[in-house]
Amino acid sequence: MSKIIAVCISDKKGIKKSPSKEVVIEEDYGVVGDAHADRQTHRQVSLLAIESIDKMRNRGFELNPGDFAENITTEGIDLVSLPVGTRILAGDEIVLEMSQIGKECHAACAIRRQVGDCIMPREGIFARVVHGGILRPGDSIRTDEGQ
Repeated sequence: MSKIIAVCISDKKGIKKSPSKEVVIEEDYGVVGDAHADRQTHRQVSLLAIESIDKMRNRGFELNPGDFAENITTEGIDLVSLPVGTRILAGDEIVLEMSQIGKECHAACAIRRQVGDCIMPREGIFARVVHGGILRPGDSIRTDEGQ
């Protein structure tokens, strides 16, 4: 079963996010209290697989969920293989619609400065919030096709 490993938040852009016991994800907005939440963007929530973080750990870096500034760290779902437009179901009621794969890495990226590389531009995904709710580590995550 695919699941949520961590839910993370930060009140400033350009820094690592801190894991939380739960987050409130608001429809057409993002994670309440997070610096990246915005009604004017298609990148309201960011997701990254723990498998991607493990690739960097295997290169000798000590990294944790949230270090790449992702809101949601997943396990067991191949995020980067999903096409834009895929609906992702998380927890009991959250519906996300994948809007972008990867992004430009800005020079001020904390993890890039620390380790010399950032996987978010290649393996992170972004989504807009179709239906909100509360999300916690351990909750399920799947596509609307049941992945």
